[in-house]
Amino acid sequence: MNTVLFACMDADTLGGIQRVTHTVAQGLAGRGHEVHVVGLHRAERPFRYVERPAYHHHVIHGTLVGKVSRAAVRREHRRLAGLFGRLAPGFAVMTSPGVVTRLKSLLPGHLLPIGQYHGSYQHARGSWHLRSVRGHYGGLEKAVFVSEDDAWLFSEHALLPNTWSLPNPLPAWPSRASGLTGRRVLGVGRLEGVKRFDRLISAFALACRGAAGSPERRAAAGGPGAVDGRAAMDGWELHLIGEGAERERLHAHALACGVADRVVFRGAVPAADMGLEYLGGAVLGLSSEHEGLPLVVGEAASYGVPSVAFDVSGGVRSLVLDAETGLLVPPADVDAFAAALVRLAGSADERRRLGAAARAHVGQFRLDRVLDRWEELFEHVTR
Repeated sequence: MNTVLFACMDADTLGGIQRVTHTVAQGLAGRGHEVHVVGLHRAERPFRYVERPAYHHHVIHGTLVGKVSRAAVRREHRRLAGLFGRLAPGFAVMTSPGVVTRLKSLLPGHLLPIGQYHGSYQHARGSWHLRSVRGHYGGLEKAVFVSEDDAWLFSEHALLPNTWSLPNPLPAWPSRASGLTGRRVLGVGRLEGVKRFDRLISAFALACRGAAGSPERRAAAGGPGAVDGRAAMDGWELHLIGEGAERERLHAHALACGVADRVVFRGAVPAADMGLEYLGGAVLGLSSEHEGLPLVVGEAASYGVPSVAFDVSGGVRSLVLDAETGLLVPPADVDAFAAALVRLAGSADERRRLGAAARAHVGQFRLDRVLDRWEELFEHVTR
């Protein structure tokens, strides 16, 4: 068995990187590996991902993520050196570009460095991330990305010789699927700008007004013949599950779009209760500006709930096979998104067809299968 250390800028905030890290850490610990999760900084509002962790947890700084004084840097280096020195040979998995730049020069030789990037190539290209990945990941044992598309794009455009793909795992596998009879579109995630729930509300409003039924928009959504959007959406609601700074603005936007009575702000729902939400849903809407490999799509699919999603990354495309397991529409095309919603709302048979295929497809993201791939990665690095 191996020693595996996962390092995050902040390991305990409610977020995708943190959730994946704790899920994989618990899974590997359950297989007998000695696992450590390190947060370089404390979380402002710590979230408990695992009730009974089988891994070790460390927080280096008592301060939030931000600028660090020289004295704090020296303390960080001493604490990390002490921790690294106590560990048996194994692997140090750095979960973001910021962590790689902070830690890679500090790692001792007996901890082999692996860098993860949880975002998409498209997102990295529009930020400082691509420059950082290009400058720092090539010298690691492996540079790990969430989809084969992203791994290929980084190898070609960031000139990385060491790319590997590893998907994010589903934390659990439900025993039953949704009946898809509830007239409910789900939007799940932090109510923050990057998730663009305003576009989801706009698309829902267009669909409800019957404004998504033109031949051009039906073609964009991959749909068949004419669908009466107003009739198809009769009785449907949009449920937004999550909290965030955009809540009031989104409520005002729903009011301006004329659907405030049909958009339900559910707030934060405990992870243990999310299964009931998916069982009560019929369609998931993913309206994000960018995504790596969105767990909410995989979770919805595991309950047999198909998704309508903006085609923003290889990770999204690895989960949503257009017209096979869900519907993909061009990024930011709200009209096409509305047409896709009408298509699924108007046909229970179509929802069931896509939902059943989605559940079968995401079986490859079950935790045990992803853990197998982590162990294959460790074996490959040490061969």
